[in-house]
Amino acid sequence: MRVGVQIRDFTWSGGPARLGPRLGRIAAEADAAGFSHIAVADHLFQVSSVGPPEQEMLEAYTTLGFLAAHTSRAKLMTLVTAVSHRHPGLLAKTVSTLDVLSGGRALLGIGAGWNAEENHGLGLPFPPVAERFEWLEDTLRLCLSMWSRGDGPFDGTHVHAARTLNSPQPLSRPHPPIMVGGMGEHKTLRMVAKYAQACNLFPGPDLPRRLEALREHCAREGRDYDTIEKSAYYVLDPGPKGRDVPRILDELGALAELGIETVIGGVPRVEDLEPLALLGEHVLPAVKEI
Repeated sequence: MRVGVQIRDFTWSGGPARLGPRLGRIAAEADAAGFSHIAVADHLFQVSSVGPPEQEMLEAYTTLGFLAAHTSRAKLMTLVTAVSHRHPGLLAKTVSTLDVLSGGRALLGIGAGWNAEENHGLGLPFPPVAERFEWLEDTLRLCLSMWSRGDGPFDGTHVHAARTLNSPQPLSRPHPPIMVGGMGEHKTLRMVAKYAQACNLFPGPDLPRRLEALREHCAREGRDYDTIEKSAYYVLDPGPKGRDVPRILDELGALAELGIETVIGGVPRVEDLEPLALLGEHVLPAVKEI
């Protein structure tokens, strides 16, 4: 099993003036410890599960570019980009740039989005859910088109591009991996089967049913289910002095038995660095063989 960390809270002592140096150190420590992915949330306001909207929140892709300069091994991604935050053509170009400058370590994490408050607050479009899924499919198709050798026109439901020129192309081959996030059995998991190399799900009693739904979509799309990386969101909290490491190992083992291959999640008190060190010493080596 692979384990990735999502940095989702930037409200740290010292305020914005210390944010850059501290973030760089966190990323370097996570990379050295062996985390497979370093992710950030693609939010514009802080989300209620972490804190009030007024708390510090960095723009995702600027942050990933900064993290690329402080790491050398981990995959870099959003968990996950809201389709309404960036035009699809610009998003494809942005991920291409991140992939080139990171040495082929970019991953496109994307979903339909859900946080209307931040979009309305900053004047970004937030269409109804059915239309957001149409934009999501357009985005997936356009990214794949721009990451191919041709540069012809593209016509989607909402997106029309006269020339899909994308130079330089990403270093990742055949293209940066795509992770579609979300639990929807009818639309989201169909898009995983049709377009993506990975999914992101949430642990819970519905997880086996979601995985079976994905398997059924793969059968309809003629896709090998085993070629899709199954990931789950999991909060990585080792507790004081690693007290909760045994619980983490038990829960990750249970997820692995269901077919989950990767977990990515926030690390409480990550700015203290000690939780990363505890996870790197006691969890990452133990789950390599799961």
